[in-house]
Order: sequence, then C-alpha cells, then structure tokens
Amino acid sequence: MSRAASSRPSDLPMRVQDTNRMSMVYTTPQSKQPSFGKLSMAKPSSVTSERRTSFFGARSGAGMPRNSTMSGFGGTEKIKDARPLHDKSFVQQCIRQLHEFLTEQNYPGTLSTKTLQSPSTKEFVKMFEFIYRQLDPTFEMPNSKVEEEVPAILKALRYPFVLSKCSMYSVGAPHTWPQALVALMWLIDNVKQELLFSDFCEDSNNIEEGPEYNKLFLDYTSETYAKFMQFEDSFDDEDDAFLTKLKKLYNVDEPLLAAMEEKHQILRAEVERLEKESQTDRLMTKRMERVKLQADLKKLQSYRSSLDTFMTNLENKDSELNDELENTVSHLETLKHERNELQVLLQNQKFTPADVERINREKRELQQTISSLSESLENAEQHKWNEEIALAKLKEKAELKLTEYHKLARKLKLIPQTAENACGHDFEIRLFESGSTVQHKSQIQMLLRKLISDVEEENSRLSNLKLSLEESNEQVNSNIMDKSNDLKQIKEQIRKLDERLDCDMQELAREEQEWAAEMESVENHRKLLEKKVNFGYDEAVQQLKAAQQQYHLVLQEANEERRTVANNLASVFTTAANHLSITEVSFKCVCIE
Repeated sequence: MSRAASSRPSDLPMRVQDTNRMSMVYTTPQSKQPSFGKLSMAKPSSVTSERRTSFFGARSGAGMPRNSTMSGFGGTEKIKDARPLHDKSFVQQCIRQLHEFLTEQNYPGTLSTKTLQSPSTKEFVKMFEFIYRQLDPTFEMPNSKVEEEVPAILKALRYPFVLSKCSMYSVGAPHTWPQALVALMWLIDNVKQELLFSDFCEDSNNIEEGPEYNKLFLDYTSETYAKFMQFEDSFDDEDDAFLTKLKKLYNVDEPLLAAMEEKHQILRAEVERLEKESQTDRLMTKRMERVKLQADLKKLQSYRSSLDTFMTNLENKDSELNDELENTVSHLETLKHERNELQVLLQNQKFTPADVERINREKRELQQTISSLSESLENAEQHKWNEEIALAKLKEKAELKLTEYHKLARKLKLIPQTAENACGHDFEIRLFESGSTVQHKSQIQMLLRKLISDVEEENSRLSNLKLSLEESNEQVNSNIMDKSNDLKQIKEQIRKLDERLDCDMQELAREEQEWAAEMESVENHRKLLEKKVNFGYDEAVQQLKAAQQQYHLVLQEANEERRTVANNLASVFTTAANHLSITEVSFKCVCIE
C-alpha cells in the first residue's frame, strides 16, 4: 500500500492478506514506466515523488532496483568475456566513441585521442567520475582507496565482468587499458539508456493529489474501518467501488489499459524467451558484429579504391599503347617508303663481285667484334655481381659486429649519449655515414681508453678503501676480545650475587614461617568475631519474618482495591463501546441521507 506507507503510519493490524489488491486500491493512476533492463541504481528522491505511485504497478524509479540484462541470466557464474579486447580496430573504435561522448557532454579536463591511447590512473578516475555523475549528480569520488572504490562501484552496478583492483594501479598499460576502456563503454551505454528513459518518463509524475482524491480516500477509509470494527476481513465491494471512482476521476481508458497490459505481457514473454535463448551478452555480440562489418566495409572500400586505381592505370596504359601504336604505324609507313626507295635504288645500282665480297668481309668482321664485345660485357657483369655479393657479405659481417658492439655498450651503459657511463660522449657507431670511419674509430678508442683509465683509478680507490675497512675490522675484533673478557668478569659478579640471593631467600622463608604463626592467631580472633555476628543475624531474621507478615496483609488489601477498579473500568468501556456503535449507525444514516 504505497500511499499509506508514504503519507501516514499504519494504525491498525494488517488483517487483509491480499496485499497486491490493497496496494492497487490505495494508489493514484499514472502511466507505467517499462523496465528495459536498465542500470540498477538508487537515486535520491523528493517527498512529492515518494507520495506519487503508479496505478498500474510499481515503477522502477528512485530506490527501486531494475533488472539488468547484463547479469540477469548469468547467475553467480563467471561470464567469459567474448569481446575482442586484443583487436586494435575494436580498441580504437571504443576510444573514438569515448572521445565523442566526453566531448558531447562537455568534459572539463584536457581531452585528446592521443591521451586516451594510454591514460594514467588519475585521468581514468576523472573520466569515470564524470561519466558516473551523469547517473548520480551527487556522487563524489573519495580521495583515498580509489583503486578499491571503482571496482566496487562497477560490481554494485552489476557489471558482468571483473575489473581487478591490481589493474587500477597501472590503467594505461597495454594489458589493462582495454579492460578498463570497455568498462567505461559499458557505463556510457547505461548513461545513454538512463538519459533516454528519463526523457521518456519526465512527464509521468505530473498528477497531483487534490481535494477530490482526498475525499474519495477518506470515504473509502471510513467504510472499510466500519466493516473492520464489525470483524469483517473482506472489502471487495468497497475496493471495486473505490477503483471505479478513481478511474472516473482520472479518466482512465480501460480498453487502452487492457491493450497496453496485453502488449506488456507479450513483450515480457518475448524478453524472457530471448533471455532463455541467448545466455551471452547480445548487445556486446551485436557490437562485435558491427565492428566486424565495419572492418569488412573498410576492406571493401580499400579493395574498391585499389580497383579504381588499377582501372585508372589500365586506362593510362591503354592510352599510352594507343599513342605508341599510332607512332609505330606512322614509323612503319615511313620504313615502307624508305624500303621502296632503297629497292628502286638497288634496282638502279650495279655492284661488282669485288664490292659484294668486301661488304661480306666487313660484315663478318663486325659480327666478330660484336660477339667479343658481348662476351667481355657478360664477364664484366659477372665480375660486378660477384663483387656485390662479397660486399653484401662484408656488410652483413660488419652489421653483426656492430650489433655486438652496441649490445655490449648498452650493458656497460655507454649508449645512448645520456647514459650513466657515457659522460656526454657518443659511443654509437653508424655504418655508411658521412666522414672517415677510421677517424671515428680512433676517436671512440681514445674515449674508451680514457674510460678504462677512470675505471682503473676507481678500482684502486675501492681497493684502498677495502684495506682500510679490513684494518677497522681487525680493530673491532680486538675490541670484541676485550669486551668478552669484561663479560667473564661480569658473569663472576653475577655468580656471587646469586649466592647472596640464596641467602636472602632462606631468610625470607624464616620470616614466612613467623607470618604463618601470626596468621593463625588472627584466624582464631576472626572465628570469635564470627560467633558474635551470627548472634546478631538471628535477631535480624526474626525482624524480617514480622515484616513479611505485615507485607502480606497490605498486599491482600491492594488486590481487593484493584479488583474494584477493574470492575469499574469494564463498565465504563462497555458504555463507551455502545455509544460508539450508536454514533457509527447514526453517521451511516446521515451519509445515506
């Protein structure tokens, strides 16, 4: 009974067992706010919102837990996280969505995509506090034990996965940031749902209690109270009449109400069926599918752009080939023309056999020259190839030695230039750089010799320090020997003191015997005193018996007076009850008239 619970305390014992029917009678009509598995969260509510209740059932509002689809069908079992946390495209998409949300909600801190790649714990706590304040504006993040507070809040919000306390110490690490990022995305989804449903239900609390409702409620209360005083436990007629008057007062459309109730039942059955069919996070599955589809779309777009580029290249090649073909055709025509002219010249020209032999000899000589030059060219190319292979092998060996040198230099803290033992010098060797390699090598050797001399000086200094420490150690050992001798003397003194203690103990034993004799005499004196006390106690017992007899007499007189008063009160209550029944009957008659 929502109204009775919020507006006045219960004055009568609850004798009616049908609490659902009574809670429906005492409520004022409002539109029912549906529950879509939103975030379970308690919000502070005002006095007027506590007095407004739903006519069609309790609405999931302030202080009322809502069922969550994230943990509604998993029980207490640990749900396996099926989200692609190690997929870079998924993580980047979540970072973009987080950046867009914080920008839309006017995040007060510094914000950029680069900082969201690996934020610090302080920045993560600021973002978490800002997002959570969208749900609870009165929330304040404590200054201490933040690493325990954030996982506790997520657990209270029924986050289906575990965010460990250890991960909060290094949020920006590559192995912990994806888990913290998807937790923020889950919280953002709940914020968006909360904003959506708050807009949907912002006009649901505009019904105020007026004098008409108060009159109906008081009439209903007086009728049910009259029946209750007549020992009746059923108020079905009054409930139905009060319900009809409320519907008439608030203009309730019963067909629409029945249709919405039926629709609500159908939707609830559908939700239960879907929850039974799917034991995984359907929203996250859809998001994963959306991420995969977006990745496929990007691949298709890149493939399409590559196809466009390939088609453009083909068109360019086609135009070039067409131009080349035109040039070739024109050149062919020119060659045909020249051939015709040469043929005409050949037909008109006459060669002697000596000229033909000379031309053939020159042709053979030219062919021999061409073959010898081709052979020498092949030999030169082969020699060049062998030299390049040898150079590549030498370069590879040099790179291996250079890698070993750099590795050793890093162990000795000589690289980079800001290392501990580098002293501002550059010990790094770079291949094929401008300048003389020999000069660079001599410069590094000179620096290394200087470093070796410094190390030797430090070593000699440490050896001298070691010798001085050994001398001090010997001196300490001699002091220890002296102290041991002193200890022996002290032990001898302790032995003498123990002997003296034994003598003192014997003397104390004699004194204890004397005290025991004295205690025996004191005990005899106590027994004498006890006899005298017992004699006084007997006299006190006789006085107590006399007082008890007087008390019994007074108690009998008091009981007789109590019975007289009880009889008088019973007659007064009977008269009052009869008067009350007569008054109620007259009140009913007045109401009927």
